Amino acid sequence: MKTFTRLHLTAFLLAGLAVPSAFAQEGRSSHFSESGSEIIHHRMNGGEHAGLYAPTVGSTAALSSRSKLTNHGGQVITTPTVYIIWYGNWAQSNGTDTAAGQKIVTDFFGAIGGSPYYKMNSTYTGSGITGNVTYGGATSVAYPYGASLSDANIQTVVSNAITGGALPNDANGIYFVLTSSDVTASSGFCTQYCGWHSWGTINGSNHRFAFVGNAARCITSCAAQSTGPNGNAGVDGMVSVLAHELEEAATDPDGNTWYARTGYENGDDCAWTFGTSTLGSNGAYYNVTLGSRNFLIQRNVKFVGSSQYCQMQ
Repeated sequence: MKTFTRLHLTAFLLAGLAVPSAFAQEGRSSHFSESGSEIIHHRMNGGEHAGLYAPTVGSTAALSSRSKLTNHGGQVITTPTVYIIWYGNWAQSNGTDTAAGQKIVTDFFGAIGGSPYYKMNSTYTGSGITGNVTYGGATSVAYPYGASLSDANIQTVVSNAITGGALPNDANGIYFVLTSSDVTASSGFCTQYCGWHSWGTINGSNHRFAFVGNAARCITSCAAQSTGPNGNAGVDGMVSVLAHELEEAATDPDGNTWYARTGYENGDDCAWTFGTSTLGSNGAYYNVTLGSRNFLIQRNVKFVGSSQYCQMQ
């Protein structure tokens, strides 16, 4: 029997902040690629760029019936462990792809678990999601597939890290491939999406993984503001995408659990909306403090009784 590896790509939408109503037009589509992998994309009908940030964005009204998440019976990852694969050159003296930029990301993953923001996922009835996240460590690779990665290349990068022992073989893991600003993804980074999450068979078992590119490559498309709260606009922009993909990969890791009639997952329902924010001393807005750092990250779906809202906690 021929085995098909399912590959699910959930695009972080590039819809304009001013047109959240465009989100409801999006749906899922699928096809089989020539290699036999089923690829499920989110199609986007809104604007193509995030635009610069407005301090208060997004309605506080309950989500419509079409946008409400429902449980389709699949698994969740109750307490995910996050692993990072730094792809490309993260040791450049360009102010973006540096160890200081990496520290912003690892500090975020080290503080997101147990926060009021992430604990919103535990309101999903019967899911068993704890609201906790563990940061499991990182590894680095240079340019084994050059500076333009296909979707298959990204899965292979994850596979090589696991099978080669650089990262643990963890059934509860979410493996993030994070690229430096000189690297793109050929299926549409900066033009169709800023990041995605997926799953596939690696080392004989199902694993969940994600791609997020450095927003410095296309700051007006993949970041909400041109100045970051931590002084690194590209990496600060990545963090909002990381929050989006983390919450989706935990609540809908295999594309068959929490999503709406529109095809949206929780992050999609609230994409590019941030609620009330504070203007920091460096001219960047932020809406959450995690650990010792401020971040501007998009809202997530919270269940309040029978209603659902995009909120920050």
